[in-house]
Amino acid sequence: MGRGRQKAKATKQARDMKYFSPSTDYSALQRELKATGSRASRHDDPVEPDYSAYEDKYAEQFDDEEDDGGTRRIG
Repeated sequence: MGRGRQKAKATKQARDMKYFSPSTDYSALQRELKATGSRASRHDDPVEPDYSAYEDKYAEQFDDEEDDGGTRRIG
């Protein structure tokens, strides 16, 4: 016994959270987005290393084509 009051309280809290709509300060959001955008534009993307030498070196070892001779199961 006693579960009814606990369940009612949990239901009330869930309903309050579901329908809660805080007032949004759009001017503060706009300022924050402007600050984030200017900071992000100053940093350059990291340079990706050139892996072409490794690709050529191991190209024979790992073929892209399947030359299994029909050993692949279908179905």
